[in-house]
Amino acid sequence: MLQTFLINILFITLPVLLFVVFLDNKKRKEYIYFFILSSSISMILCMIYPIRLELGFTVDLRYIPFFTLALYGGYKKLFPLYIILNIVRFFVGGEGVVQSFIYSTVAFAIVPLMHKRFINYSPKKRIFTGILMVLINDLTYLISLTTFFDKLTTEYWTVAAYIIVTYVIVMLFNLSMVEKILSNIKQRDNFLRAERLHVMSELSASVSHEIRNPLTVTNGFLQLLSVSKDITPNDKVYIDYSLKELNRAENILNDFLAFAKPQSVHMVQSTLEEELVYVKNVMMPYAKFHEVEILLLFQNTVKIKFDQNQMKQCIINLLKNGVESMKGKGGLLLVRAEQQGKNLIITIEDEGIGMTSEEISQLGKPYYSNKKEGTGLGMLMVYGTISTLKGNVEVKSQKGKGTIFTITIPV
Repeated sequence: MLQTFLINILFITLPVLLFVVFLDNKKRKEYIYFFILSSSISMILCMIYPIRLELGFTVDLRYIPFFTLALYGGYKKLFPLYIILNIVRFFVGGEGVVQSFIYSTVAFAIVPLMHKRFINYSPKKRIFTGILMVLINDLTYLISLTTFFDKLTTEYWTVAAYIIVTYVIVMLFNLSMVEKILSNIKQRDNFLRAERLHVMSELSASVSHEIRNPLTVTNGFLQLLSVSKDITPNDKVYIDYSLKELNRAENILNDFLAFAKPQSVHMVQSTLEEELVYVKNVMMPYAKFHEVEILLLFQNTVKIKFDQNQMKQCIINLLKNGVESMKGKGGLLLVRAEQQGKNLIITIEDEGIGMTSEEISQLGKPYYSNKKEGTGLGMLMVYGTISTLKGNVEVKSQKGKGTIFTITIPV
């Protein structure tokens, strides 16, 4: 029995180990396909090689990968497992085929309902929720098992204790590894963003001033030429285009210079209320032009230390992106600041066009932008500014429904 138990644990944990070895650096879409396939294989193997108790009962761990994918993936990801589970259970045969179909159908209908809330939980709460799900599963199974006993004997309670302990330990182990993988991926992304910011900072500091001087001189001469009476209308058109491109180049250069500025020139200690009110007032005309209403909800009393200019620019970049995502239709841009435990949470929520998961994963990379005229440096600056405060930026979005930026800064 112990040998079978250890083999079942291997069935459950093997997909996680294979992911770490082969898929850790792959695209997120490949993650999904891998976990559906590997969870299906784990579930099948657990059903084919169940744990046989000395009392004559058999226990398998099929619902651990089933519940794990239900909580992390939702209905769409779980549906293939639901089909496979019932097909394999039918071919395995024996007593309980109908009961298994009914129970798996109920589990398929109920457990994924928690998916949207589950992914917003903290890692510890997700692990606790997963364990709670398997405990409910075990209690349901044990209640049905009482029909095989005339009265609840010591044998029944032995079986009950074994099933509960087995499921809890394996689920705890499995979810802990999954959460560790997610944590490692997030830390790696944060590290890569910090490295990009460092490279951009050094690059901008070394070349920005040298480039700006000839741009300023060229701009001045072109402006003199544009008002000259000796040039033809065609030449004036070319000069106007040149001036526009020079202005655009200067805007890009200003973005570069933002990375070269030291982070300790304008350090202040504040609740952030003054900065958020200032940014809201600055952005109000631009928002009204695009029929966007900015609503600020401030509920913070703790103070944090930060570079005031950098923080203002960071919030301006996020609000500007939110307003531009609602071009043509307008909407509400909600800015909320509140204290949660030992963290200051800033939430910026828009009703714009939204982003796909692939687009979210590209945010913060130099010269990646969802806007045709964008450079991507604005979002890189946002990640860099928050990173210097040892904070974190999380993005949640749905295509056509809007985007939520959540900035967490430790107090």
